[in-house]
Amino acid sequence: MRPTVLLFDIDGTLVSTGGAGRRAIEAAFAELAGGREACAHFSFAGMTDRAIARAGLQAIGLAADEEAIARLLARYVLHLDGALASSPRFRVLPGVHATLDAAAARSGVALGLGTGNVVAGAQKKLARCGLWNRFAFGGFADDSEERGALIRAGATRGAERLGQALERCRTVVVGDTPKDVAAARANGFESLAVASGVHPLEELAACGATLAVATLEDASAATLLFPD
Repeated sequence: MRPTVLLFDIDGTLVSTGGAGRRAIEAAFAELAGGREACAHFSFAGMTDRAIARAGLQAIGLAADEEAIARLLARYVLHLDGALASSPRFRVLPGVHATLDAAAARSGVALGLGTGNVVAGAQKKLARCGLWNRFAFGGFADDSEERGALIRAGATRGAERLGQALERCRTVVVGDTPKDVAAARANGFESLAVASGVHPLEELAACGATLAVATLEDASAATLLFPD
């Protein structure tokens, strides 16, 4: 098999936090912005943490500069522990464990994250279910507010782990939103879209994914990820 970098999104792809991330960032806004509902009018699906912070600050008329975004996200990470611990609907999504086991058993595969979470938030979410140590690298919101750029950062790190130039590697982005698919396409990568988040299968298939499946349990998902 050609050297392969696999980049997995977190929310809606690996796990469902039961809304813990939204509750944590809303708590951060309440603490720093006087309780105003900064994020009430937009979906977080496919957005990076930095983009969420910027959009929320702008929605309530506050400066969305680097200092303000950093301050807000630092408070978000602190609130995330309690939000995750008190989330009864937190769960690992179907097919995740089997897919990660299959990837780990393959030589020439670098298994990483391609997520809009900041590193600290990603670690808290995945440590909650024992998945954090399954991933040796990734591309995160710390790398860029723009999803295509953070995906490329993760792919570059994966290629380095394989001892290959990125151009010699096959990269597959696994995510649950059209934004994941668009980020993959912007870099010339393949994409596996999984309808385990808020976007239906038909929408994901129509947005240009290499393959769209209902869950990672679908046998065709493994065929795309591990073609031989």
